[in-house]
Amino acid sequence: MSTRLSAPRTGSAAPDGAAGPFRPGSSSPAGRQPATPHTLPADSDERTRDRVLNAVLEHGPVSAAELGDLLGFTPAAVRRHLDHLSRSGVIEVKRVAKAGAGAGRPARRYVLSTQGQSTLGDDYLDIAGLALQRLGEIAGPDAVREFAVERFSDMERRYAPEIEAAGPDITARAQALSAALSRDGFVASAASIEAKVPLPAALSSVQLCQGHCPIQQLATKFPVFCDVETEVFSRLVGVDVRRLSTLARGGHVCTTHIPTGRPAKGPAGSGHTTDSLGEVSNHLQERP
Repeated sequence: MSTRLSAPRTGSAAPDGAAGPFRPGSSSPAGRQPATPHTLPADSDERTRDRVLNAVLEHGPVSAAELGDLLGFTPAAVRRHLDHLSRSGVIEVKRVAKAGAGAGRPARRYVLSTQGQSTLGDDYLDIAGLALQRLGEIAGPDAVREFAVERFSDMERRYAPEIEAAGPDITARAQALSAALSRDGFVASAASIEAKVPLPAALSSVQLCQGHCPIQQLATKFPVFCDVETEVFSRLVGVDVRRLSTLARGGHVCTTHIPTGRPAKGPAGSGHTTDSLGEVSNHLQERP
């Protein structure tokens, strides 16, 4: 599934005082060549804007300075494109407090907006939502859960060999899971968070983020999809995990907390369940 987005095209008027295209029968000032449409700069801006947008999708929440470093642009150039994308409604600003910075003004971070997420494509999700609603009415909520389990079982079977190949280290397994998710279009990343003294090393973790959810619309109506996916992640990495936020519940990304200071439980895909499914339920999640 492609995750490339194109920012909306906007026309540009000729600058004040600029000559228009030369027409037969009209006079032209001496020495002035007929003007030609300036299409190349506009196309170049479009391509650059696509790069900025895709970087926000992959790395968000991300600052303008971080985007400049990632893409090799000046801060002024990045902000110009960010302003355009913000006006178009496909990205928005999220205020994030800097870790360890104490009191102070939160930093500006850019993320994909709900509109931006929806432009990634949700073909047939309306029909699927109606079908699942009808299934629940006829066969009960357990039938919807069984459907979600069956859907994610294929993911678990495909990912399990890759996770096992990463070895017993939880961080390595989480990174392997992130790579597999990205390949399937979830735009995932895995960031290690090391506990610093005086905190015990057992509190170290990996935050697994997913910038895109192909079934976000369905998961909004049926949170059981998020619950089942989280249970699959727990089995794959081999430790109990906790969902911190989901796109379906209003978050800017799906974030899964994976503790790394404890040994893995067993082989990926072995079918063990988490100790407490209440820890991975999304029903009480709120927008971060």
